[in-house]
Amino acid sequence: MSYDAIVVGAGFAGSVLAERMASQCGMEVLVVERREHVAGNAYDEYNEHGVLVPRFGGHLFHTNADKVVDYLTQFTEWRRYEHKVRAIINGRSLPLPLNRDTINGFFSLDLQTETEVEAFLATIVEPHERVDNSEQAVVSKVGRALYDAIFRCYTRKHWGLDPSDLDPTVCGRIPLRLNTDDRYFGDDFQAMPLEGFTAMFERMLDNPRIDVRLGVSWQEIDETAPLLIWTGPIDEYFGHRFGPLPYRSLRFEHVTYPTPGGGFLQPVGTINYPDEHIPFIRVEEFRHMYGQVHEHSTLAYNIPCADGDPYYPIPRPENRELYNRYKALADEQDGVVFVGRLARYQYLNMDQVVAQALATFNRLVEDGRLEQSQQAKAA
Repeated sequence: MSYDAIVVGAGFAGSVLAERMASQCGMEVLVVERREHVAGNAYDEYNEHGVLVPRFGGHLFHTNADKVVDYLTQFTEWRRYEHKVRAIINGRSLPLPLNRDTINGFFSLDLQTETEVEAFLATIVEPHERVDNSEQAVVSKVGRALYDAIFRCYTRKHWGLDPSDLDPTVCGRIPLRLNTDDRYFGDDFQAMPLEGFTAMFERMLDNPRIDVRLGVSWQEIDETAPLLIWTGPIDEYFGHRFGPLPYRSLRFEHVTYPTPGGGFLQPVGTINYPDEHIPFIRVEEFRHMYGQVHEHSTLAYNIPCADGDPYYPIPRPENRELYNRYKALADEQDGVVFVGRLARYQYLNMDQVVAQALATFNRLVEDGRLEQSQQAKAA
């Protein structure tokens, strides 16, 4: 055996585990990635105009977990960035998530305090003793009019399903603010890697004990190891034995425009378009996110689709049941660890994937599995 461990996937989960095993345990690790680059969906690159562009849509780092920040800070400096989003609703540009300004703008009101907003919402909400789906989650918080104008249309485009057919967590996780805070996230730490995500990943994997092979699948390699870290789709590992797990995907259309003087094309990083007659759900302008001063700016039109890279697990009971069948198979595998959003069929933010990978590493150390892997290779 040439390696102590083989890691399948060079996204957050795989790269964090490879780095920890190499730097903390002195393990020889092979990272196999079918794409031609590291960093997974966070991969960013300079386009032909010199604009730094994330190929798979904007990724905004935010967290309340100090341990995640401390870990990643080993591999990058940060640029403070608080993301803001507007939505075009009935021809008006209003802030998202919903706050006092959104409610005033939508209903043509002049509410001045949180108490006034709360009292107004109490007159329009539709209470549900039991919230079983995303429609109920929204109307019980903000009422029917905002649900119809924003959430229902946007969700139907994004997921290809009505909110009434989706788990309440899909729309329920979107916050409602009674004040005028127009930041999209409320986390204590909100920042972007100073030189981009790809540069951060390259530093993470820059270890003489880590070999990275790009553009190959794990089935193509000849090497073996006592331990396999699988970060790809769990159903793929088992040959889709019970059928494929459903995902929604996105297609990105990038368009670059001249911006003499380094100005912006949009007032904020992202503008959402709930209107079902518009094919894209949002338009992102990446120079807001990266802080890059440039004579051009690139927009990405995000178009939802059923086929393509697996981005969003579809949270429905039947899909969770299908995943549990695969998980039962995974639990029986010796020498294989399943970690990350695809391997566990979870919708996770970047900081959550990093935290999961760090926790997995600690557990493997405590269980003695990494030491056993090294011993097995040596034998």
